[in-house]
Amino acid sequence: MAVKKGREKEYKVPFYMLFSFADATDVFLMTLGSIGALGHGATIPVMTVLFGKMIQSFGGAQDPEDVLHRVSEVAIQYVYLAVGAGISSFLQVTCWIATGERQVARIRSLYLKAILKQEIAFFDKETTTGEVVERVSGDTVIIHDAMGERVGKFIQIMTASTGCIIVAFIKGWLLSLIMMSMIPLGMICGGLVSVFVSKMASKAQKAYSEAAVVVEQAIGSIKTVASFTGENRSVKEYDIALIKAYKSSIYEGIATGLGLGQGPPCTTAFAAGQAAAYNMFEAINRKPKIDAFDPKARVLPDIKGDIDFKNVYFRYPSREEQIFRGFSLSIKQGTTTALIGESGSGKSTVISLIERFYDPQAGDVLIDGEPILFASSIRDNVAYGKDNATIEEIQLATDSANASRFIDNMPQDLAVYLAVSCFGILLDNESPA
Repeated sequence: MAVKKGREKEYKVPFYMLFSFADATDVFLMTLGSIGALGHGATIPVMTVLFGKMIQSFGGAQDPEDVLHRVSEVAIQYVYLAVGAGISSFLQVTCWIATGERQVARIRSLYLKAILKQEIAFFDKETTTGEVVERVSGDTVIIHDAMGERVGKFIQIMTASTGCIIVAFIKGWLLSLIMMSMIPLGMICGGLVSVFVSKMASKAQKAYSEAAVVVEQAIGSIKTVASFTGENRSVKEYDIALIKAYKSSIYEGIATGLGLGQGPPCTTAFAAGQAAAYNMFEAINRKPKIDAFDPKARVLPDIKGDIDFKNVYFRYPSREEQIFRGFSLSIKQGTTTALIGESGSGKSTVISLIERFYDPQAGDVLIDGEPILFASSIRDNVAYGKDNATIEEIQLATDSANASRFIDNMPQDLAVYLAVSCFGILLDNESPA
């Protein structure tokens, strides 16, 4: 299987794009969680002020009872602060975790739905089963780490830092101004760390996807691997992919360590999430070249069954050799046609084009003079070979094809609607409007 090679340049989505699939409930949860994070962060500078008052309580009074009275007042303020911190912390963590789980679940569903709608050619050269599994199981975890509790933590720490700076300027602006001179350098270091970490995270994710492909191919063709004693080769290929991921992760850790205390908090998680989201969002937004679910597609009310290939030129997207060059074929309704030829001559390709797994590069594939897909109930599909077939004849045909047990398990038996797509046959309980 030919698979499109990864891009040399690494990509990531803007941070705000991680929240593209948030609904009204998520917006409410993020707003409430942000308010909680702001309140939680504000408790840090308030606590420093209370701590200063506590120290002053011991030295600002001569009478021991007065000292006790002042300390008691500050202690009560600490209790109020603790209650406020507990409530705000609860809102921050709960709301951000909840909205993160909701949005990531939606991303998983949309990604799988988008993948299943793609044309067969997409799987020939754009992705593999291993990559899809890695995206759903691995990348979504990274995305969740970037858009869940970490966001609330980031808001909390930024609020605490800002509040502490304000308190510092109020208490001693000259010393604070001198200390502030280091902030621009820290921001520059943080930005550089973020860019580097994003690139390393993207490379690591690509390497893990390649490793997943090796496993998927080896396990999926285990008999072939065992027949040719290819176990060691598969293990070596897997190890090579893991080494790439290991090196990228090491570089990412070094960059994070060197930037510790210099860059904004949660930078690593955000950068990794932005890189992980790129491929998933690209697939979600991709419009398939052959869309079997397009509501504007034509469906003939009555199909006779004439099939025509007119001057068809075709080659598979993953191959260079031309399969058909000006190929023409006409099959009339009610007739039986045998396709005979050596391996690779195009027999299966004819069926694939009729099913519209692929579109020809030139020429036309027509059903009753129209380029359409079949879509009808199981009953209509079975009865298609004989006009005015009775229900008994249809049942006999399904029994002969050993399909009765499968059909009987369907919610509406023979009335279940079949939607033919570029991935095969999809079942639906109701025919489309």
